[in-house]
Amino acid sequence: MLLSSLLVSYNGYFKDDEGIKHYDYPDVWTSFAKNSLASVFLYVAIALAVILIAVGAFVSWKRRDKFGGYLKTAIALAVGFAGTVIVSMLALEFLDMKESGAVFDMVLYPAIILGSVAVLGVAASYVCSLFGKKAFKIGSIVSLSVFGAAAVAMLVCLGIYFSSGDAEEINGVSITSSENALLYVTSVLLIGVLLFISFFFGRKDKKGFDSKSISYAAICIAMSFALSYLKIFEMPQGGSVTIASLLPLMIYSYMFGVKKGIFAGFIYGILQAVQDPWIVHPAQFLLDYPVAFACIGVSGIFSKTKKLERFPQIQIGLGAILASVLRYACHILSGVFAFSEYAYSPAGLPMNPWIYSLGYNAFVFADIAIVIAAAILVFSSRAFIRAARKFNASAPVKAEETPASVPAKEPVQENAENEDTTDKKSE
Repeated sequence: MLLSSLLVSYNGYFKDDEGIKHYDYPDVWTSFAKNSLASVFLYVAIALAVILIAVGAFVSWKRRDKFGGYLKTAIALAVGFAGTVIVSMLALEFLDMKESGAVFDMVLYPAIILGSVAVLGVAASYVCSLFGKKAFKIGSIVSLSVFGAAAVAMLVCLGIYFSSGDAEEINGVSITSSENALLYVTSVLLIGVLLFISFFFGRKDKKGFDSKSISYAAICIAMSFALSYLKIFEMPQGGSVTIASLLPLMIYSYMFGVKKGIFAGFIYGILQAVQDPWIVHPAQFLLDYPVAFACIGVSGIFSKTKKLERFPQIQIGLGAILASVLRYACHILSGVFAFSEYAYSPAGLPMNPWIYSLGYNAFVFADIAIVIAAAILVFSSRAFIRAARKFNASAPVKAEETPASVPAKEPVQENAENEDTTDKKSE
């Protein structure tokens, strides 16, 4: 019924003298299709999650030794579902943008190319890893180089688009010179905060990406991106509350550390800009998308805190709260300095931009509350925690785990020499 309705409504069009299609329902079809499919995917996702969690709990209780294999199967099913959601919803998003007259040439096409390069780069790096570490290193360097070139090209296109003034005119805003300067300053400051957290709290993380960390990053980004389409409600000027869409990224940060988590969040933020673009300024683009979602990578900041080692739910919960506060700060600053024209009360009266932005962007905490509730459920599984902590690069090595290959020193006879040797060992 749904498919036939979509096909009937989509096929209702005529062509003018220039061969351009005009649909009978130009403003209805894509909205109807997106809402209908989003509802279907939402119910399927809930059913799939309940089934996978229930079966996982049973496997963990009955055959704990089989949980690792089940986890791989569950991830494969989830990734397959995520891929279906992403392809279907993105196709409708692009069609909707095209019908509404979006600027494909200077904004969307470069973003699509950048996303495609990222996906192909991950796939190429993984394939290269099958041929050895050297091949993986070469493949990763080439992939990152191509990705960097595509990112620079996209930034250049965005710069041309912004300088034309179309972005402000289309979105009905006017950014003053002082707001322009403050946007750049605040974005640089927040990027500095993320870099500090990345290098200070992630200094013991395993350096560089390997095939496993890249594969898991791709999986978690894809799952978060797919879940971001399952919205409970959507804000009028961008932003939404979803079904725990950020949980996969938070789990990734917990498993691999804040450095890799921040990087994965940054890539996810670029994809969000393709999905729901509200872009009027380069710094606003950074604050609302890459930087805001890079903050989600901070979620794993307490994963190595020994005092909380017995309480993984608290570790991920505290990390999620800190990440959401940083993300909230990004959206507030963007709202104040880039979207002050939208600062009106429901009654149509002008409001202070700070108060308006503080209230409008409070949806972040509703979104994170759902994520924390889901995280507490997931992190209550001992089998899952054991599997996640295997990737903890800086886990302390116990004395009895010292490699046996380390040669033992020859015994010393005299007491004075024994004491001296003990001192040296302790140093």
